[in-house]
Amino acid sequence: MTGPLISLADVSLVFDGNVGALNHISLDIAKGETVGLVGESGSGKTTLCRVLVGLAEATAGTVAIEGRPLDALIAADPLAFRRKVQLLLQDAVASLSPRMRIGRLLEEPLAIHGMDLLAGRRRIADLLQRLGLPQGVLDKYPHQVSGGQARRVAILRALMLGPSIIVADEPTAGLDVSVQGDLINLLVELRGDLGLTYLIVSHNLNVIRRIADRTVVMYLGQIVEAAPTTALFSGPAHPYSAALLSTNPAIDPRRRRTRIVLEGEIPSVVSPPPGCRFHTRCPIAAARCRAEEPQLRPLPDGRQVRCHFPLTEPEGAAAFAAAAQRHANVPADRPRPLA
Repeated sequence: MTGPLISLADVSLVFDGNVGALNHISLDIAKGETVGLVGESGSGKTTLCRVLVGLAEATAGTVAIEGRPLDALIAADPLAFRRKVQLLLQDAVASLSPRMRIGRLLEEPLAIHGMDLLAGRRRIADLLQRLGLPQGVLDKYPHQVSGGQARRVAILRALMLGPSIIVADEPTAGLDVSVQGDLINLLVELRGDLGLTYLIVSHNLNVIRRIADRTVVMYLGQIVEAAPTTALFSGPAHPYSAALLSTNPAIDPRRRRTRIVLEGEIPSVVSPPPGCRFHTRCPIAAARCRAEEPQLRPLPDGRQVRCHFPLTEPEGAAAFAAAAQRHANVPADRPRPLA
């Protein structure tokens, strides 16, 4: 296959005629790549995932997998599409029927897709071992296992049909830090062993930093920055990305940082601000930002950013440094709005 495995071109989604959940989203994901999706609640991350797995239909633009339009794939053979693309939900226990034992839950996809039950049971045994689950878990109901085991069961069920794409919405939310680490290591291992491609949504930036090859930052239904994860965490180009990363705990507890606390709430998607959608909260917004909407454009280092004054360019860097200097004496544990 040549070209990206997943391609979204100028995708928009409008609910009820005026609620723009997604606005001109363009994103390519290569086979075997892991892309992290971050942003505040209401930025459109989950909606984008729903579009990709066929649970919501874009009102404009195109979504393609292996070069074929998503709607054509689903119309031609919906079961084949479900075998190719699987969704992991945030609440693993709630996503599994409480009336069925886990063994039966794992066999259910085989029956739906008309697959051989004996071969399926051999696959279950293999995946149990891969995921570090005991054989006895098959006789339990979902509410009888721990949170970490429930996540592994949900992953196992998603892998039963041999998908190539996994879309995961907050896969580690609510788990202890050590359990989160084990789960991320497992996802990384499975990606290498099974040739998986991931799109992962998380509010936990350390999870994204650990697992994602590339990170996409969303704000109010738009992509504001897309960059290799190492580059983004080393030096974000968009002021919103910088604000998000400033809230992430430093690996070295002795390190002090200026925490950027944005003033105000995220605006409504029903009536987004004119010009740049972030200008109402941006510490370096200028007149141009209030009047002219920036486009997502490539930077010389290969990342994309939707900003008139990227922080990787002299003008934006100087403006942001001046804004940060006004709060340079504020301790990290007593954040003040940067505006």
